[in-house]
Amino acid sequence: MPLFAVICRDNPGALQTRLDTRPAHVDWLKAGPVRLAGPLVEDGEMRGSLLVIEADDLAAANAWVATDPYTAAGLFAS
Repeated sequence: MPLFAVICRDNPGALQTRLDTRPAHVDWLKAGPVRLAGPLVEDGEMRGSLLVIEADDLAAANAWVATDPYTAAGLFAS
């Protein structure tokens, strides 16, 4: 199955949203097709996410990423 890299950048000043939503996000990761996951850190602060996931195709990868609790919380700028 193909691997896809997902790079998400947080909205500026959204650290509290990330912290508040993190438990749901981690549970979501554990239930998904994740091969690797971690925060992007800048100046000692989490400011994004990097995921490597398995999916049948780009559409399936995008559909799964759209269900991330961080996405629902409006954390990501891109």
